[in-house]
Amino acid sequence: MKKPIILLLSVQFLVYVGFGLVIPVLPLVITEQGFHTVHVGGLLTVYSLASFFTAPYWGTLSDRMGRKKLILIGLIGFGFSFLLFAVFSHSLILMYIARIIGGLFSGALYTAVTGFIGDMSTDENRNMYMGFMGMSIGLGFIFGPALGGLLSSISLNTPFYVSAILLFTLCIYASAVLKEPQRTGEANKREFIPKGASTLLKYRVRYLFLFSFMVTFLLAGVESTLQIFQIDKIDITATQLGSLFLFSGLVDFLIQGGVVRKVKHGQEWRWMIGAQIITAIGLILFLFTSSLAFAGFALCVFTAGNALARTLTTSLASKESGGKYGTAAGLSYSMDNLGRIIGPLFFTWVFTMQTNSPYIIASALAILSIFFIITFKMSKKSLATQK
Repeated sequence: MKKPIILLLSVQFLVYVGFGLVIPVLPLVITEQGFHTVHVGGLLTVYSLASFFTAPYWGTLSDRMGRKKLILIGLIGFGFSFLLFAVFSHSLILMYIARIIGGLFSGALYTAVTGFIGDMSTDENRNMYMGFMGMSIGLGFIFGPALGGLLSSISLNTPFYVSAILLFTLCIYASAVLKEPQRTGEANKREFIPKGASTLLKYRVRYLFLFSFMVTFLLAGVESTLQIFQIDKIDITATQLGSLFLFSGLVDFLIQGGVVRKVKHGQEWRWMIGAQIITAIGLILFLFTSSLAFAGFALCVFTAGNALARTLTTSLASKESGGKYGTAAGLSYSMDNLGRIIGPLFFTWVFTMQTNSPYIIASALAILSIFFIITFKMSKKSLATQK
């Protein structure tokens, strides 16, 4: 594989490591400083908000100034956000500013790297490279919480300092290795409302987009509340939580690499219903946590259901898009982002009311979301059958 591709995949990996890294650390930073628990969700939400609303503008800027320049700017800005958070973790306002900056520049990196890979690849190998990009993002989600938990055993600020150093080092390397690619088309940027979305939303595929939102909404809720919940239950540490996320990440990998391949065409909807039932069971199991091992078991059950639902939804939405694969991917991306914006804020707020409530409500929502799949199946208005 070419050096530039490996470097670009490394950038995407570190962006999503940066997102996951704070999951086991942020609750401790907030609670040790005596801030209200709801700020755990708030700090996660502002990051996703900043990324969501600025990505289209970064895409336009990428067209004008070039991919390499934007990647270098993104690496510097993203690294600075971690450094700012580490230095001023005693100030709630500056932590929010650091997270907003992080979200801003993560959006720049995602847009520029995706556009760069699109420019470098051909029709024959683009799917392969985009698949590698998706894999690097997934690995970032897996190793981010584990790395954050491991480094937090040194100090709560260590994960942020290490991330900043890695990003600044990668920036120096990227400036030497990367060369501006020859432009082969428009930037592969994510728009607020992807072109052609109105067409897709007239058909039954719209129920899959709503389902996609719910799947990510529940995942974001677990990510934002699990540590503070388990602190009450078993006095869990950030390192222990990181190890649980690493183990559950391997479950995610096995589900996507093994189980999903065995799902026959036309049977996805049945598996998606089963996946939400498994998700609901995992959420209820959290309530009975009495040990670290049981907490890990509950997280793995939840992850198995969530990963299966998430992957099959993406696959089925693509099949139902009537060839509008890019538009379907854009809408799914938007729904995922909305889930990550609303989920942390909602579930941490619910947690402040009653500690068990987030998981009871999430379990009920997982079951209720099956309605979207049943409605999808009953509808005959399929774009996939349109000529």
